[in-house]
Amino acid sequence: MSPVPPSAVRTVSVLGSTGSIGCSTVDLLLQAPDRFRVRALVGGRNAARLAEQARQLRAEIAVIADEAARAELASLLDGSGIEVAAGRAAVCEAAARPVDWCMAAITGAAGLEPTLAAVRNGGSVALANKEALVCAGDVMLRAVGEAGATLLPVDSEHNALFQAMADRQLGRIEKLVLTASGGPFRTATLEEMERAGPEAALKHPVWSMGAKITIDSASMFNKGLEVIEAARLFGFPEDRIEVLVHPQSVVHGLVQYADGSLLAQMGSPDMRIPIAHTLAWPERMRTTSPRLDLAALRSLTFEAPDPVRFPALGLARRALREGGASAAILSAANEVAVDAFLNRRIGFLDIARGVERVMDRLGAPAADTIPEVLHWDAEARRMAAESVAASRAA
Repeated sequence: MSPVPPSAVRTVSVLGSTGSIGCSTVDLLLQAPDRFRVRALVGGRNAARLAEQARQLRAEIAVIADEAARAELASLLDGSGIEVAAGRAAVCEAAARPVDWCMAAITGAAGLEPTLAAVRNGGSVALANKEALVCAGDVMLRAVGEAGATLLPVDSEHNALFQAMADRQLGRIEKLVLTASGGPFRTATLEEMERAGPEAALKHPVWSMGAKITIDSASMFNKGLEVIEAARLFGFPEDRIEVLVHPQSVVHGLVQYADGSLLAQMGSPDMRIPIAHTLAWPERMRTTSPRLDLAALRSLTFEAPDPVRFPALGLARRALREGGASAAILSAANEVAVDAFLNRRIGFLDIARGVERVMDRLGAPAADTIPEVLHWDAEARRMAAESVAASRAA
């Protein structure tokens, strides 16, 4: 599908509008109200925030996933003329409404079916749901091809790679480089990481994020999932995708070309920048994001990640090599383990240990449909929960 001409008003939907990525997207839409017409906003449980967004953007429909919150949402939007709906089926119906651009930011396995519905419209889908490519990559990419849709990566690292390969000479690329901040434990010893509690792991040195992704940054599971995403999004094998720790977090991704050129995308650590890139693509739009001051930074440093202290990277590469449902199993087991750590039921290093045990037990079964993906996701969660219970009893 060809991008909408920059002079035209774009129709947009935001799936996951009340989350972090969704709120940043809403902020950008409010900055350019004449350029966009909002069809659907989909939130999780926060009816008050969803209603406020819907009124501000004059959305056609506001959908809340939690059916128990429907009455509250309807009351808050009474007299606005905005359609109200709730529940899983309503979320998928809203996602299926044809638009020029859709933000897919519903987190977890709950975002798979709505993202797939958005892809089948054949428009541009700004992808912020990791599970779409990590857990259901083959299914999602097949749907993209069949619908003629365009996937635009929102993760700062993948968006950086997308920008750095703007000339589309994929055959001339030698390797892709994803950067990682290193998180709060970049220089910690294994002994310190073994003793670390949630408070220490949640102290990210650069980014302000939700608890789950902050813990994933501390363990580098987030970077492992991004390696899987990059392999599927850009069609590169995992041995041509490198990870470098870059504490300053201003170089978000690099592309090494056959002629020796190394192209980097840089910017302040503000998610509105990659979101804006996808929202206006192939044009650019102005944002209020802080401008990068290289003179103030003075130096940029890079280092290789330590595979002993951060085994999550190796587990993610293993999942890519094994194929099938292995990546879905890794992702689901990690979600359960992170939740257990945040609730002080396991230690920090137990997160990777537990994920590896689940991967060893379930292997790499086939997952060629969304129901199969969801089945193995559920199996991995059940087994991970058993692993947590066993470790507490030991």
